Amino acid sequence: MSLEFFEPVDESILGVSSLLPKQVLGKRIKIHTKRLGFPELQDGLRIALFGVDENRNGFFSSNSYDIDEFRRQFYQLYPGNWSLEVADLGNLPRGKTPEDSYFAIKEVCVDLRKMNIIPVIIGGTQDLTVSAYRSFENNNHWVNIVSVDNRFDFSKDEDLISGKSYMSKIIMETPGYLFNYTNIGYQSYLIAQEELDLMEKLFFESIRLGSILDDNRISEPVFREADIVSFDMKCLRSSSDGTYENGSPNGIDSRTICALSRYAGISDRLSLAGFFDLPNNILFHKLLAQIIWYFIEGVNCRFGEYPVNTSQKFKRYIVPMSDREMIFFQSEISDRWWIELKNENYLDNKLKSNTLLSCTHQDYLDACNDILPDRWWKATKRG
Repeated sequence: MSLEFFEPVDESILGVSSLLPKQVLGKRIKIHTKRLGFPELQDGLRIALFGVDENRNGFFSSNSYDIDEFRRQFYQLYPGNWSLEVADLGNLPRGKTPEDSYFAIKEVCVDLRKMNIIPVIIGGTQDLTVSAYRSFENNNHWVNIVSVDNRFDFSKDEDLISGKSYMSKIIMETPGYLFNYTNIGYQSYLIAQEELDLMEKLFFESIRLGSILDDNRISEPVFREADIVSFDMKCLRSSSDGTYENGSPNGIDSRTICALSRYAGISDRLSLAGFFDLPNNILFHKLLAQIIWYFIEGVNCRFGEYPVNTSQKFKRYIVPMSDREMIFFQSEISDRWWIELKNENYLDNKLKSNTLLSCTHQDYLDACNDILPDRWWKATKRG
């Protein structure tokens, strides 16, 4: 079994939390140590964290992330009122080659997801998203990827796999099972026009940095449709003292990245998360600990609304437009919105099992004003 290859967490790290109150995470979660052994993966365990150190195909940096320093910060935090259990499986060692690492990460994710456990990958470069994607290859359904990143990560060379071009590899793989890719936080001056053209040609979605900073709530419907979320921490705004190395003068702030992480966790569909290209400094270790905390908080707050069953506790709204009729649903539990997809080609093709697309209240208001929601249009075109 792939889980046998994990290296245990250094016992000395637990010494930090041993001096703290019994309620801290370091005393509440299951931790793989040499003394305690590998944690039992039983019912109730929903999230499994593990560290990786595969960065040999990283484009910007080959520095390893000190995940033990992250653990020292994470173990000191107090859990929320959580009903789920979390485990720290330790570290997955590097393979002899990057391809060996890709394969090992894929197998770990497959095994964990079979047990209905959400793998959370910490460390390495964002090309490891390919391993996460490949763990879905035998699931017999289409996959949606959401990337929080300041770039699209495309390349003209489909054979090149690296932290800069992993999405090209995913798009060009045969057989392919990618249905949608959405970027959150891109910065226009870091994007080539050819990449923008490709996004439009494939009817993929994107949200600019300015839009997400103005209102991070617009990302929630996007996460709601995601199977995989990949965070590239180069998206963070770097402070004037260079706190977040490889960051950008403009970027996502600490409050927004925590909100995005919570939205990812709260998605009933999402079953895998990765946090990559991590800078090594004490302030970031503290921030990452809080980002992971918010992800767990989100998972604990899930509403159980995927797949959607509109026969119970949903309000139905029919909106007549000038050229069509649109149907919206609003949950009486979460107040979230969905729009019905009635395109026959779409229903007969990729998403036959689910005819509803997550949307915002603003999409409903736009339809009432005879404005066609952009998400609806792109989704039907992808079909």
